[in-house]
Amino acid sequence: MKIGFSTLALFAKPFEEWLELAMADGFNMMEILCEGPYWPRILLSASDGLDIFSSYDISLYLHAPTIDLNPASLNPGIRGETLKQLCETVELASKIGAEAITTHPGLIHRLEDRIRSMGLYYSIETLKNANSYAEDFGITFSVENMPNRYAYFCNNPEEHTYFTRECSCQATLDLGHANTSGELKEFIKMPRIHYYHISDNNGEKDQHLTLGEGTLDLKLLDGIDKVIIELNNYQNVLKSREILLSNL
Repeated sequence: MKIGFSTLALFAKPFEEWLELAMADGFNMMEILCEGPYWPRILLSASDGLDIFSSYDISLYLHAPTIDLNPASLNPGIRGETLKQLCETVELASKIGAEAITTHPGLIHRLEDRIRSMGLYYSIETLKNANSYAEDFGITFSVENMPNRYAYFCNNPEEHTYFTRECSCQATLDLGHANTSGELKEFIKMPRIHYYHISDNNGEKDQHLTLGEGTLDLKLLDGIDKVIIELNNYQNVLKSREILLSNL
């Protein structure tokens, strides 16, 4: 199993600090959270310093910006900007040698079936275009499942599978999100899973707890291959890795 961590745990730290810690602590994967100072448009315009990634034997993944963006928005301006930033994330991935990018499928802000149907159509349209752009660069484009709330798309394995099929993309399976659905076993059986996010919770709310502090059944995870531990604290990342390995 390849195990890495999200830079959420070291947010706002310099690239070199992430990479040195990852190497020193024996990680072979890293997912860069492209928010704030790591916004792809900033990094692409600056350009300086990005060659540092080629000096480390770390498999890189990017989590595209999602704050204030929404591929399912009924506002075409928001959808257009979301697609633009997804494409910029693809360009950044190509520049630093990342294997894949992950993004969210979006959400609705008015809880009506007719609005959700429209949002679903727009989300798939946006993500399908982004996947096509990623294919041109040889970058894997992956859509993440969401917690069990009506407003979120891909909140169950059937809809997540539908999105990956319609968008011709891959799936990032967030095991913490899946744990809130009561359908963790069914999520794990999905086709087209490219890699996994992992954190723990109480089975009802997405809490990003250290593994072992919630109800996630780690025994179900035997056989998964590429895992990103997604927590807010690096020491809890290290603790979670040990718990994960001891339960497989």
